[in-house]
Amino acid sequence: MSTLDLTEQPFSQLLLSSFSYFARPLDFLRHYNRSFLRFDAVAGLTVAVIALPQAIAYALIAGLPPAMGLYTAVVASIVAALWGSSNQAHSGPTNTHSLLTFSVLITIASPGSPEYVAAAGMLAIMVGLFRLIVGFTRLGMLANFVSDAVVVGFAGGAGILIIINQLSHLLRLQIAAASPLATLWAVALHLPQTHLLSLGLGVGTMIIIILLRRWAPKAPGPLLGIVAALIAVAVWGLDQRGVQVIGELPRVLPPLASLRFSDFTLIGRLSTGALAIGAIGLVQTTSITRSLAAQTGQRLDTNQEFVGQGLANIASGFFSGFVASSSFNRSVVNLEAGARTPLAAALAGVFVLLIMIALGPLAVFIPRAALAGMLLWIGFRMVDRKEMKRLFRGSRGDAVIMISTLLATLFLPLEFAVLTGILMSFGRYIMRTSMPRVLTVLPDETYRHFLPSGHRPQCPQLGVLEIQGDLYFGAANHVEEVILANLQRHPEQSYLLLRMQNVQLIDISGIHMLESVLRTYRERGGDVFFVKVRGQVLERMQTLGFEQGVGEDHFLEEDEAISTIFYHVMDPAVCIYECEVRAFAECQNLPRPDDHLALPTPTGMESETFAMVSPSQLTAELHSPSPPLIIDVREPHEFRSGHIPQAQNVPLPRVLRGQAQLPPDSEIVLVCRTARRSRRAAAALRQQGYQHVHILDGGMTRWGAEQYLQAIDDFDHRGSQPPQGKEES
Repeated sequence: MSTLDLTEQPFSQLLLSSFSYFARPLDFLRHYNRSFLRFDAVAGLTVAVIALPQAIAYALIAGLPPAMGLYTAVVASIVAALWGSSNQAHSGPTNTHSLLTFSVLITIASPGSPEYVAAAGMLAIMVGLFRLIVGFTRLGMLANFVSDAVVVGFAGGAGILIIINQLSHLLRLQIAAASPLATLWAVALHLPQTHLLSLGLGVGTMIIIILLRRWAPKAPGPLLGIVAALIAVAVWGLDQRGVQVIGELPRVLPPLASLRFSDFTLIGRLSTGALAIGAIGLVQTTSITRSLAAQTGQRLDTNQEFVGQGLANIASGFFSGFVASSSFNRSVVNLEAGARTPLAAALAGVFVLLIMIALGPLAVFIPRAALAGMLLWIGFRMVDRKEMKRLFRGSRGDAVIMISTLLATLFLPLEFAVLTGILMSFGRYIMRTSMPRVLTVLPDETYRHFLPSGHRPQCPQLGVLEIQGDLYFGAANHVEEVILANLQRHPEQSYLLLRMQNVQLIDISGIHMLESVLRTYRERGGDVFFVKVRGQVLERMQTLGFEQGVGEDHFLEEDEAISTIFYHVMDPAVCIYECEVRAFAECQNLPRPDDHLALPTPTGMESETFAMVSPSQLTAELHSPSPPLIIDVREPHEFRSGHIPQAQNVPLPRVLRGQAQLPPDSEIVLVCRTARRSRRAAAALRQQGYQHVHILDGGMTRWGAEQYLQAIDDFDHRGSQPPQGKEES
């Protein structure tokens, strides 16, 4: 079940479905297809052969006995597989988590001491509880907010740390240093003391792994390299000549650990590290399982996977193991070996246990330098240079997060390095969502799609902006600033069309912002319209009263939005005589004047006062003995579609050119659609010497509305049909 279903279920049902996470093994085994057993067994054995030497090496990275790595490989592998979600993911000790474990525990006790071992078990349980709670409460979606750049940067830094820390074991140097730089300096100072046999075994192991990876990629290179070094030690007795070996491995089932649950001081000291390890493990698990699912087409349940990871770490802590997580390289091997179900990973844990019991005594010949060579190769591969180059070529923000995390990994305690990267990811997410792009858009050449305007000139009356993000409290102020900045750059644009197809969420802050923008435009004599408003956003606008305040007719259909505003709102005079942009399809059929006319602008006419005549006043004057001269300054086709009785059509261009030839002493009433062109004509006639110039207030739009209402009123009073044959528009 997806985490997005959280708000769609009653709490009781949600709680019951969360408890179903613990019944995952029963459901899996009940529906297991026995025909898959052969494939899962082969894959499990293949992974076990690789997991065995890795478990020993990763335990050494963590400063723990090799047996703890094997116990972790057994217990965590079985539990994570049975309670997880992915069919191919394999869990156990990993290089990243081993290094994190060492970084946390080194401040608690000396590596290898009983206190250190006990703290490792407690740390695993605390990490497991954190991951279990995240999965059980369905908060797995939080892992999606951590950038992959954090994982790349941390893995690269961890790989460099592993290389630096293993140099002393490769060269068999007795050095102690507190930082990577100090370690490198100490290695350089003690380089003459290098034990050549140990160096040869380590380098030989690396050569075998590299050659096998190139010429036989399916062969278990790390295991064969360790076996070759083991044989060399056993045959030539190199352990008697100064080569350090790891000693015999236990041949028993993972025992219960001695844990200190009552030591609250220890728990407090481990808490920060447990949080960091738990968080990076969730991100790592999410990345690995999604990568596998992309290849197999499996539908994952992230929360189930986190529950499995939590239970695996708790079980590992109780049974003498340490922190575990999903392993990318072992998971890929599991997939390529033919694993069909999670049983393959569980069988891998069983096979590790069988091999450990059967071949444990041979471990006495495994040289520590060979394990160091294997870890040097692993550390080198952890520095994903290809992915780092992609990050540098891509987003600057991702590159900054990656570099910062890498440097923090090298020079800060690892738990703080992880938290630093995670906090930077959250910070970048907040910045991106709080500053959504607001683009000025214009139709393309076909007038079928809107594209960013770039440097193309805009319509002088209508601005079209597209909001590409949510309008919540963190983003509202930024969006308003961009809209008002656009208005400041184009003060002549009285109207605004907001395209909102990419706005999926709006809160009260977003509503207040839109109300402020609407008020600004209306105070300037303009208006704001909306198009492609999503259902949930429109519903919120209705609930909060915004739709009623702005008017339902201001929410337009995509295919009709420009036409509606063009024919019913914008000033045709500007379109015909002033605008050379012709931005919209509707502009293309406008008549073009023979010469350019310098029209008086609305701003220039604000200081002039013209006598306004209401439609009712004009109706009364039409029936007076000396009616005024009515001049309709609209275009001829507009005039023919409907006009006031006794009106004469003198289009605005003729008035502006002085071609009206009106009686000089007549009382003139100018008429257009909304009175805007009438104001321009009145200003021109006043300059030409006409003194008795009036304007029909509201133009033909208001005239038609009042005539219709009067007709309805006559019908109500006379009980007859509305008058016919009138020429009103």
